[in-house]
Amino acid sequence: MKIMGFNFTKINVEKLSDDFKDLKINNHVDISEVAKTDSDFFQGKEELIRVKFSYKVEYAPSIAKIELGGNILLILEPKQAKEVLKGWKDKQIPEEFKIFLFNFIFRKSNLKAIQLEDEMGLPLHIPLPRLSKPQEKAKE
Repeated sequence: MKIMGFNFTKINVEKLSDDFKDLKINNHVDISEVAKTDSDFFQGKEELIRVKFSYKVEYAPSIAKIELGGNILLILEPKQAKEVLKGWKDKQIPEEFKIFLFNFIFRKSNLKAIQLEDEMGLPLHIPLPRLSKPQEKAKE
């Protein structure tokens, strides 16, 4: 499985309040379409699959929301492509494919969401690494 392309088709951020009291942050990924596609650029034995997704970060209660949408173009072996497309008819996708896909979506979308959160003055939805001063051991 190889990634041939990725793009965002929707980027929306809305800040409704500056009151972060009782803040709860939730994020959600949704796959809306998995389909075979053709390309003039790709001529191979493998299959080209397009996946449409949406990624949302919600700041509750009614504080802010970030909505991202996009497409991923994947190159799959014919057997794997057939399995993925067959499963998608029932809105199911194989576990290995799903894990790969969601990890890629999280990586791309989390980076964009962090950038938007910084620009809008919102708390980050995932903690970033921080340095701290080492604690001294108590003397007995």
